[in-house]
Amino acid sequence: MSESPVPHEPPIYRRIADGLRARILSGELRDGDRLPGENALMADYAIARATARQALAVLINEGLAVPRRGSGVYVRLFKPIRRHGSRRLSREQWGQGRAIWDADTRGRPFVVDHVEVALERATEEVAGVLESAEVWVRRRRYSVDTRPVQLATSYFPATLVEGSAITSEDTGPGGVYARLSDLGVPPAHFTEEVRARMPGPLESGLLDLPGGTPVIVISRTAYTSGGLPIEVNEMVLDSAAYVLQYDFDA
Repeated sequence: MSESPVPHEPPIYRRIADGLRARILSGELRDGDRLPGENALMADYAIARATARQALAVLINEGLAVPRRGSGVYVRLFKPIRRHGSRRLSREQWGQGRAIWDADTRGRPFVVDHVEVALERATEEVAGVLESAEVWVRRRRYSVDTRPVQLATSYFPATLVEGSAITSEDTGPGGVYARLSDLGVPPAHFTEEVRARMPGPLESGLLDLPGGTPVIVISRTAYTSGGLPIEVNEMVLDSAAYVLQYDFDA
């Protein structure tokens, strides 16, 4: 009778990462705690610096830890945001003066910590959708629980929104969709396209992304009931911070 094969033992850096992960998930190491550094891991496990670096890289790539230049590697626990595609965009949400982000965060603190509004010449792609050579552009960064989670850039036909609060940093209760409704062109239909890619350097910096973290890109177009396109919105999401939920009937 042949002997059962001995299970392959994972490499030492994986075993170290597994141990640190268990301490994080058990609550022994909490959000913001500093993980043992390379020197400490080298001394504790009698390993080379490259092996210690690999162990920490596993947790960084999983989104459980984040490096801080000159300081070390820290635990980064974050409860994912559940983004419900249809609920957040319902007329009931923005029509009653609530931000669509309230549907995502459900009471968790969120802020728009960067807003830039400008009149610009539309790119060929945006101009083709909105049928407008000039657009008002709103660029924002959103943070939840003090963590940057999303970049968003919205484009509106210039002649449609000129002089409205959409061209100001503060759009008032209900946001841009409530203001479009005030203008007599409320959004009635949305289309979204979702894809994943690696971030560019600027996106990585603005979202404070650990190395190896991809982003989710959502492109949304809003239309009136008559089919008039009134907004193009390009969103870049930290993939480790989100769960995307879509409900539909069979």
